[in-house]
Amino acid sequence: MVANILLQISEPALNPGIQSAQKDISLPIIDLLIKGGWIMGLLAILSVIAVYIFIERYLVIAKAAKEDKNFMNNIRTFILNGKVDSAKALCLNNNSPIGRMINKGISRLGKPLNDINAAIENVGKLEISELEKNLAGLATIAGAAPMLGFLGTVIGMIQAFYDMSMAGNNINIELLSKGIYQAMITTVGGLIVGILAYIFYNILVAKVQKVVNLLEIRASEFMDLLHEPVK
Repeated sequence: MVANILLQISEPALNPGIQSAQKDISLPIIDLLIKGGWIMGLLAILSVIAVYIFIERYLVIAKAAKEDKNFMNNIRTFILNGKVDSAKALCLNNNSPIGRMINKGISRLGKPLNDINAAIENVGKLEISELEKNLAGLATIAGAAPMLGFLGTVIGMIQAFYDMSMAGNNINIELLSKGIYQAMITTVGGLIVGILAYIFYNILVAKVQKVVNLLEIRASEFMDLLHEPVK
């Protein structure tokens, strides 16, 4: 039994290379990112921009989607009772895409219905255009980030094979594997940034579409309101 204990104690001492090899296997993520080179720097910048656009647009679109449930009912009451000024004041106080769109329609009262409808549609398009601001940039990041990653991989592979050619007869597996994993890290980074940007983009597009549907419904309600007789 004593011999077994001594053997267990002596094994690490007789094999110090085992522990050092295990330590060498693990590689911190930060070191990997640094080894990715300047491409990883660009991808880091793109990731920050993508997150900023997503958060900023998400908050703006969420605010635009909020609606006072009694807004259209109050507009209907004011219009049918001939209180146009009160209806305009309500729209200005509402301070939302719906409020600005309906306010434009109210300001065109007395003109042909086609003109009123066209004015409402124009305001609606401008409001949607404002909500879609910077979404094209997010889509660009979603497409460009993976390509940047592949570019970094190609550059890294070229460098690795160049190092091998310069090594002459001293080529070994360590030299080859080191160059390859440094090159492949940019592909991983590019795919991660691209996938996140793509998800962010589709989330925002879906939320914008909900606002579009809401504006269309309220515009239709307002036009139907103009066909009702004034009290």
